[in-house]
Amino acid sequence: MNALNVRADGSYLDATFGRGGHARLVLNRLGPRGLLIALDADPEAIAFGEREFKDDPRLRLVRCNFRELEAVVRELAPEAGVDGILMDLGVSSPQLDSPERGFSFRHDGPLDMRLDPDAGISAADWLAEVDEASLADVLFQLGEERFSRRIARAIVQARESEPIRTTAMLAALVEKAVPAGAAHASRIHPATRTFQAIRIAVNAELDALDEALQAAIDSLAPGGRLVVISFHSLEDRRVKRAIREASSAPPASRRMPSAPSFSPRLKAIGKLVRPDEQEESINPRARSARMRVAERLADVSVGGSA
Repeated sequence: MNALNVRADGSYLDATFGRGGHARLVLNRLGPRGLLIALDADPEAIAFGEREFKDDPRLRLVRCNFRELEAVVRELAPEAGVDGILMDLGVSSPQLDSPERGFSFRHDGPLDMRLDPDAGISAADWLAEVDEASLADVLFQLGEERFSRRIARAIVQARESEPIRTTAMLAALVEKAVPAGAAHASRIHPATRTFQAIRIAVNAELDALDEALQAAIDSLAPGGRLVVISFHSLEDRRVKRAIREASSAPPASRRMPSAPSFSPRLKAIGKLVRPDEQEESINPRARSARMRVAERLADVSVGGSA
């Protein structure tokens, strides 16, 4: 909340509403003329928000993927844009804790994994269609899983005799495919990276994040803050890159010794923020969280040189 720098009469966007934890804190700092727009693709999140905040005229709830935030801001926010945008990436705790959503292997349930259960195909249907090489690439690139080929081979072989329809079936397959020594040496369950990779692929999360970051920069008013909390390196690298590219001119090359005029659109605020021991003890799921903050600059062109 301090990073978002909430003003009582400002306008803000919570791009990942979830169960309204951040939204409630923003509303607590807003005055009667303030505005908070909250987005979520999950109909359960929107239904929760409509129940919990039904009497608050300062809140506008919109069901959509956050890659669509620019259009929402154009429709609902002041012409100059919003004064702050918050993104809390990944899956919410209620989604993880609901077996029927299929995000976690800790409770058996249907292998769905869709952030929006009304859009796209489920993880089970995706696994039934994907070829072995593509599956191995997804596990390696999106899950950073070093046994990606072994796991992909095991999944493809298993689906020939029976569809993989539940989280328990997939977790058991992965656990069996990972060498026992490696599984015992790891601090996380052998299926953790596989579940992460499949979830990211099914929801096209990284493409959506890239689009949402650019839309957020375009939607901020001068002086507005962008606050992004990520939970794994794939997300954090994209956030870091988006802030860097909007903050500094591209490096000059020998073929182009003088860089064209460049307008920095952002400036980074502070350094990467990680949870301290006290926060981790209260909320273990915050252990891997990383927060980056940037501020929108006025559109003033400056010349660049090598």
